[in-house]
Amino acid sequence: SDVQLLHWNGSLKAMRDRQCSRQEVLSHYSHRALDDDMRNQMAMDWVNREQDIPGTLTRELSSTERELDDARLAGKELRFHKEKKDILMLAAGQLGTMHTATC
Repeated sequence: SDVQLLHWNGSLKAMRDRQCSRQEVLSHYSHRALDDDMRNQMAMDWVNREQDIPGTLTRELSSTERELDDARLAGKELRFHKEKKDILMLAAGQLGTMHTATC
């Protein structure tokens, strides 16, 4: 679910850290489908993490690919894992663009 993705990404924790109640957090996101803006925001969060601790994105991506394979083999729902991978690939693409721009 979208809430799973927000939890994985740290978006829920960030809002709680700003003293938002769980209900406020959920209502903020519940009326919004996981749109491109939210995906881009999550990807930028991962770009920032990668810049803080190089290798973070690669580790998360390989972990997500393992989870995706495990879920596929177990016949489980794949959407959460696919969305995670898409967001991480988007972040990798943004990093690639940034490296090209700075060289």
